Amino acid sequence: MRTKVAVIGAGNWGTNLIKTLYPLGVLAAVADQSEAGRTNLKKVYPDLNVCSELGKLLDSDIQAVLIATPAPTHYRIAREALWAGKDVFIEKPMTLRMAEADELAAFAEKENQILMIGHLLLYQPAVQWLKAYLDSGLLGELSSLHQERLSLGRARETESVLWDLGVHDLAVMLYLTGTHPVVGRVSGQQRLRSGIEDDIYLHLMFDGNIQAHLHASWIWPVRRRQLTLTGAKGMLVYDEMAQTVTLHRNGIHKKDLSAWDEGTERVFQGEGAPLIREMEHFLQCVRDRKQPLSDGRSGAAVIKVLEEVSQKLRGESEYVLSIV
Repeated sequence: MRTKVAVIGAGNWGTNLIKTLYPLGVLAAVADQSEAGRTNLKKVYPDLNVCSELGKLLDSDIQAVLIATPAPTHYRIAREALWAGKDVFIEKPMTLRMAEADELAAFAEKENQILMIGHLLLYQPAVQWLKAYLDSGLLGELSSLHQERLSLGRARETESVLWDLGVHDLAVMLYLTGTHPVVGRVSGQQRLRSGIEDDIYLHLMFDGNIQAHLHASWIWPVRRRQLTLTGAKGMLVYDEMAQTVTLHRNGIHKKDLSAWDEGTERVFQGEGAPLIREMEHFLQCVRDRKQPLSDGRSGAAVIKVLEEVSQKLRGESEYVLSIV
């Protein structure tokens, strides 16, 4: 029997989910509170069940729901859906509180339900390639990760740039290192809204003396999406916009501090549009009852970092993350 799913929320990102799922023949319904949004959907997808009430969808025979509503509503809707016996996909950020994320992850595990978080970058072929390359040891001992996610807008009213943009990079950090940060420093600016950081510098320390640095901003003159990995045998630069990975076989000798350079090579050329891969992965997990790559526990781990960082932004800039 074909999997039947519903999308909750038809805003900017919800529309992308709908466009991706509809050709796959699995989209049974969409729920959205906006009357204008529902009208537009019916024009584009006249055969699609479009409604305003979540309860009707949860009482139907759909197997899974995909939540693309504003972040403050994620916990409530996901909880209702899980308690109704549905598998659930939640767009990032999973929730806005660690306790809520933990509760959802624990319930899904207990009831053997699929809970997947929309950490889209994990489904980029280039990120998968980077993970395999690091695990192979070809880069040598990893010493640092440096990430930039910068652009002009689109600013948020309810969550900071770290929760909006930086959440992508935190998910990648945890995935590539396979561990959790233990110490760090953070500083941010609130130029647009009081209490909402629009430019953040975050520094974390991972096991093995691996340092990670992230700069995320809504107020930057050029769009930049880049990750640099530094290892004992060279450096990798992932240009997310070009979908390329370049290996720099160079570095500094520890013994005499002399530079060495054995050239540069493009080692991976990928392609964009990871959303179709992410959706196919979710549907496969629903069908086969397999844990997603970005499951509830991994999503909760990201929320824990975000929550700790946010608390420290309200206090001192230097802090210790209580993650074990």
